[in-house]
Amino acid sequence: MAQNKKKPIKITETILRDAHQSLIATRMTTEQMLPIVDKMDKVGYHSVECWGGATFDASLRFLKEDPWERLRKFRDGFKNTKLQMLFRGQNILGYRPYADDVVEYFVQKSIANGIDIIRIFDCMNDLRNLKTAVTAANKEKGHAQVALSYTLGDAYTMDYWVDIAKKIEDMGANSICFKDMAGLLLPYTATELISAIKKAVKIPVQLHTHYTSGVASMTYLKAVEAGVDVIDTAMSPFALGTSQPATEVMVETFKGTPYDSGLDQNLLAEIADYFRPIRDEALESGLLNPKNMGVNIKTLLYQVPGGMLSNLTSQLKEQHAEDKYYDVLEEVPRVRADLGECPLVTPSSQIVGTQAVFNVIMGERYKMVTKETKDVLSGKYGATIKPFNPEVQKRCIGDVKPITCRPADLIKPELKTIEAEMSQWKEQDEDVLSYALFPQVATEFFKYREAQKTKVDPAAADTKNGAYPV
Repeated sequence: MAQNKKKPIKITETILRDAHQSLIATRMTTEQMLPIVDKMDKVGYHSVECWGGATFDASLRFLKEDPWERLRKFRDGFKNTKLQMLFRGQNILGYRPYADDVVEYFVQKSIANGIDIIRIFDCMNDLRNLKTAVTAANKEKGHAQVALSYTLGDAYTMDYWVDIAKKIEDMGANSICFKDMAGLLLPYTATELISAIKKAVKIPVQLHTHYTSGVASMTYLKAVEAGVDVIDTAMSPFALGTSQPATEVMVETFKGTPYDSGLDQNLLAEIADYFRPIRDEALESGLLNPKNMGVNIKTLLYQVPGGMLSNLTSQLKEQHAEDKYYDVLEEVPRVRADLGECPLVTPSSQIVGTQAVFNVIMGERYKMVTKETKDVLSGKYGATIKPFNPEVQKRCIGDVKPITCRPADLIKPELKTIEAEMSQWKEQDEDVLSYALFPQVATEFFKYREAQKTKVDPAAADTKNGAYPV
């Protein structure tokens, strides 16, 4: 690209979703976020990623908050900025595939409550698992972005990425994102990848990565020079480590170049000042593990995302088998190869990781097989890029005939049944969806919500003494 031609880099801010999901297990509360929304709204971000991913589950399960209420409050506060969410294709924000009617209703309600951009991905990069969500987002006049889970392996050639990008454009997606969850995309590969994709498609291309392996900022630099349209960054107090490169650093990097974002460093500094005490508090309470802040080069050696590494450590601890850590790390790529070389991202990363732990601890591979491993080998998660290892498949599922259709084709509409099942708790349409995704967790939350009503009458509350009449 000619150096004199201006192409300001656009920035998606992740501090309200992926940054705290990656560093402090998604524990930032709505109350902690709302006071800074007004300032963030003045920055001029391309979008703010603030919903979806694990925030939905964590809000209900750990924070006793209604995720829909959080979204509506964000929408009220962000008057000029697009709001973005992460959506796991047919799995929505849960851990199993749902019927099309649930997917469509969830997309509809997300957009109605304030989401502008839905980033949709599938852990297998099986485009059939994305189609329903993309079509629904288009129908609701939302922006459907398809995210490809970036991974390595001899099947993942430049031709593979270019070919799948063209299919995504044909499917009706408004933009494409490369989601590099493990920080595997190296700087010079990024030049090659982004140049090839920009030649192949007309829709905008975005790049999302994690700092885990230490190369992310350099990768962004090369990607921007190669013509990427948007990058994902996090405000510095919650950047680096298993999170994204820092927003202020990227803004400064491109200052005075054709890629100058034009964002105001003084305003960004005020936002960083706001989040710093929240980070320090998380460090003191032990919620933020300093280990998550360093470079973990094992991600490049074993292609294991940061979140998966911490999962493996805790599983081995429970089994009193911490000495088997490196054996498990070496077993992960072997299990992944047996399972058709799928990308490692929720939920496939958990499935492969857990199976690797069992294979090592049992002292015999596939002596004990999880239900999820069987489901992958039965085709219930979708098609993989390479065939499964036939011996492993035979050993794990025996004579079961694997499915070859789109997994959701076998799921009957389930919205009406779900609604009937939870009707006693329903206070808003969205409650049906919270229950659909997490029946037990949502029920606990509904009970808590009910209890709060009887407990506190704000009008009668004695604010001076801090006592609440029951």
